[in-house]
Amino acid sequence: MDLTIRLIAGLVAIIHSYILWLEMFAWTTRGPQAFNKPVEELQNSKTLAANQGLYNGFLAAGLIWTFMITNYYWQNNITLFFLACVAVAGIYGGLTVTKKIFYIQSAPAIVGIVLILINR
Repeated sequence: MDLTIRLIAGLVAIIHSYILWLEMFAWTTRGPQAFNKPVEELQNSKTLAANQGLYNGFLAAGLIWTFMITNYYWQNNITLFFLACVAVAGIYGGLTVTKKIFYIQSAPAIVGIVLILINR
């Protein structure tokens, strides 16, 4: 079970690293395809998207940090915290932007949260 939790945390970290790249560095190149929006519309929100990307990077960094924690208790608690942050952000995005955000961000995080809680 621990391996599964680590794999899910790693997957969520990879997803959020990709979102960081997309929002900070590829907003007007890859963003139109990813979000099905015209370049002109995304050009107007480039700075805002870069800021959002930074926050997604912090979530990824927190999850990556958990791989370096040697104390099992703290590793699980901090993983739980960052997965909960991801889940809340994805739920909010799913409710306010598009349901796709829920499935991409929240669903894997919620699976990880459930596994951590079951494993206690």
